[in-house]
This record gives sequence, structure tokens and C-alpha cells, in this order.
Amino acid sequence: MTNRRKIAAMALSGWAALCVAPLGAAAAQAEARSAAGNADRAKQIGGKFMCMCSCAQVLTQCNHVGCTVSTRMLKQVDQHLANGDSEAAITQAFVQEFGTQVYAEPPKSGLSLVAWSLPTVYLVAGTVLVIVIAMRWRAKTEARETFAAVPRSISTEDMDRVRQRIAHETED
Repeated sequence: MTNRRKIAAMALSGWAALCVAPLGAAAAQAEARSAAGNADRAKQIGGKFMCMCSCAQVLTQCNHVGCTVSTRMLKQVDQHLANGDSEAAITQAFVQEFGTQVYAEPPKSGLSLVAWSLPTVYLVAGTVLVIVIAMRWRAKTEARETFAAVPRSISTEDMDRVRQRIAHETED
């Protein structure tokens, strides 16, 4: 090769390297963003499940030292995301493996819907009951006040009889 050709080849490879380097850096940044996005998504999805090591904590918040169950479950979530599975597919896989107790928040359907709605029903029923009782007490109080406000006439005979009884009961 002549010197001119060598210099031209080196210049061309230098230019190619300058052009390709940003593409490689951009690809690396996109891959890093994708990995960070998957990690955030895995954390979000993992937050919807309970750790099955019987600690009664959310999967992403299990704080047992050396908990192998949470580690394994989080790896499964990561693997499902790496395979491109949807959140529904991941949820279905965990329910098939662990049952419905894997849910951190039970689904709002069927019997779970009843369990979700009962506290509201109890609150409304209790409020209505308290209002009804308060209204009855108020009505009774008003009736007593009305009855007490009515002047009664006591005959002198009744008054004398009461005085005699008092005198008789207070004698020593």
C-alpha cells in the first residue's frame, strides 16, 4: 500500500470511529435506561405481591436478613420482564404458583369485593343508627320537658297526706 492509501484508510477509519462512537454510546445509554426502567417496573410489580416467607410483608419491602424467598420471587419478576411478559402474565404466573394469598391487595371482584365494601356499609349503617338513636333521645327529652312544664294542681288533701307520711317516716 502506498503512503497516500494508508493515510486515507487511517483517516477514513478515524472518521468512522468518530461517527460510530456516539451511536455506541447512545445504544449503551438506551440499554442503561431500559435496565433502569425494568428495575423500576419490577419494583412496581413486586409491590403488588406479598413475600411468601410468612413475614406478612410486601415483596419489595421484605426485610428479613438473608430471605431467599423474596430474592427468588424478585428474580422471577425480573426474568418475566426480560422475556417481555406483561404485568397480567406475571400476576397470573405468581397466582398459579402461590395462590391468591400472593396478592398484597386482593382483587376487587367476587367475595373480595364484598370484603372491600363491608367497612363502608358498616360505617353508613352505624352513622344512621347513631342519628336515629339521637333523634329518639331528643324526642323523649322534649316530651319530658313538655310534661314537666304542664302545671299540675295538687289538692290540699293529698298535700296533707304526704306531710303526715313524711312526719311518720322521719320520727325516731
